[in-house]
Order: sequence, then C-alpha cells, then structure tokens
Amino acid sequence: MNTGSQAENILDRVREFRVEFGPSRKDILNFTNQLAVMVKAGISLQESLESIASQTENRKFKAVITDLKIRIEGGQSLSQALAEHADVFNDLFINMVAAAEISGSLSDMLQKLASYLDQEAATRSQVLTAMVYPVIIAVMAVGVTIFLLCFVLPRFTAIFAGKEHLLPTATKLLLATSFFIRTYWYYLVPVIGGIFWGIHLGIQTKQGRYWWDNVKLKMPLISLLCRSLYITRSLHTMGVLVRSGVPILNTLAITAQITGNVHYKNMWLSVHEDVREGRKICTSLTRYKLMPNNVVQMIRSGEESGNMGIVLTDISEFYSRELTSVIKAVTSMIEPIMIIVMGVLVGFIAMSIILPIFKMSSLVTGK
Repeated sequence: MNTGSQAENILDRVREFRVEFGPSRKDILNFTNQLAVMVKAGISLQESLESIASQTENRKFKAVITDLKIRIEGGQSLSQALAEHADVFNDLFINMVAAAEISGSLSDMLQKLASYLDQEAATRSQVLTAMVYPVIIAVMAVGVTIFLLCFVLPRFTAIFAGKEHLLPTATKLLLATSFFIRTYWYYLVPVIGGIFWGIHLGIQTKQGRYWWDNVKLKMPLISLLCRSLYITRSLHTMGVLVRSGVPILNTLAITAQITGNVHYKNMWLSVHEDVREGRKICTSLTRYKLMPNNVVQMIRSGEESGNMGIVLTDISEFYSRELTSVIKAVTSMIEPIMIIVMGVLVGFIAMSIILPIFKMSSLVTGK
C-alpha cells in the first residue's frame, strides 16, 4: 500500500515538474489539430479555445490559450491574439492565420499548419534518430577507454615497475595518463564540464554561432546532411506560406528565421532585400553557393509561370525524400567509421600493454 502511494507521489511530482515549463512542439501540434477540427465542425473560436484549455495539462500553455480566448472576446482577431504570445507561436504560425482570416479559410489553414508542424517534427526526428547510433558508439568508445586506463592498465604497473627504461613511448604515455586520471579525476570532471559549457556559451554568441554554422556546412558527411536539411526546411516553409497567400516579402523574412543556420538566414534576408527592390528571387539566389543550381532554375520557372507555390511544394517534397536518402547514406558511412575508430583505440591500448610483456619475457628467456 505504501509502495503504491509512493509511486503515485513520484508520478505527481514528475507531472508537476513537466507542467512548469512552456509548451513543447507536440503541445502546439495537438493544439493546432484540435482547433482545426473544432473550427471545421462549426464551433466558435471562444468555445474551441475554452474546451482545449480545459484539456491542457501544461499550466503555462493553458494560461496562454485562456488569454487567447479573452483577447478574442475583447475584439481582437486570432492572429492579433497569437501575436501577443510570439514566444509560443512563431511568425510562420501568426502570418498563416492572418492570411486565413483575410481569405476566410481558417479551418483549412489550421489543417495546413498542423500538417506543416507534423512534417517538421518528422524531419527533426529523422535527423535525431540518425545521430543516436554514432553517439552511442562514441560513448562506448570513451567508456571502454576509461575502463582500460583506470582498471586494467593499473594491474600491470607492478609488472613494469623498475623496468620503465624497457617500455615503449606509447606504454609510458598510457601509464602516465592512467595515473593522472585516477589521481586527479575530481579535477577533470568539472574541467571537462566547464569546457563543454564554455563551448555551449560560445556558440550562443554571434561570432560563435557564425563559426559553428560554418563548420556544419564544411564538415565531411555532416555537411551533406545539414545542407539537405536547411534546403528542405527553407523550401517547405516557402511553399506552405506562398500557397497560403502570405505576401512574398513576409514569406522570405519568415523563411530566414526558421532555417536553423546563420548563413542560410543571411542569404534569405539578402534575397528579401533584393525582392523589395524589384529583383527576382532566382536572380538573387544565383549570387550564393548555398542553393543548388537545379533548385534556382526551378524557382525561376515558378516565377515566370506564376506557379511559385506549386513549384516550391514540389521541390520541397523532392528534397524531403532526398533528405531521407541522405540520412540513410550518412548513417551507413558513420557507423563503420566509428567502429573502426573504436577498434583502433582499444587495439592501441591492448598492444601497448602486450608488447612490453613480450619484450620482457624474451629478455628473461634469452631469446
């Protein structure tokens, strides 16, 4: 009985801990889906928001939805109410709702938004899943190395005692490393943690972000994956916005903000300025090497034919499939590389231990 009560208390604490944070992407996706269904069924916005708020566990998101209802009752439109919570609903969400209010197709637009958010979540999940196995292998390699240095190598210290002059340089280096880790590990842990934290903070700065995003575009294998991701995300967003009736300048500004890479962001902001001055998108894109030539050519045909939205959607669907292929290819190449690196590392440590033993035994036997 006590065990059951303790388990319930733990679950309650976990639930309370979760709801103290703002809404997740899944929360916003569920909200969009529910609102689209209710609006399509003819339920008023106020009643829909009240119903969704009553079913929302996240306290902060519940407060946001309730505030949306109050603002709409006060005479604001849904897009105006959403704009008051720009930290929860991004520019893409707000602009698409605003375009829907003008065209009178809020239900259809919300369904498009839900589809967009769902696809973005699927793309993010694909990328994260592709990185899981390499990360596991890397963690295993580090763990095995630490185990060998801290628990296996010290057992041979007594054997090598007094015979240090016979040891190869690699073995001496490993013994020194093992001693340092075992003796000063309580210094190493905070130092390594501080280094990672410092790198994290550095990446948050303007110069650090510029450098890190540039590395992602030039790193072997990873650059192929990142470029495909940024192109897919950019074109998918543009296609959804253009087909939803969002003005092209707003579309370009929003696309710049969601790319996830400062170099692609700067490219789209530059295109935004060129279009505002009367130039075509394709003309502006030709000045950059971030977008493939075939994509620029297809955008040119979309501009000339007046079917930009359809063309962008077709291109984004193509690159979405291409991204899936790239993820599989990159993963299939990373896995053997990580295994080889792990094998070489463990083999190096093993040989550094075994070779001195063979050398000493040969001296003892006189062979």
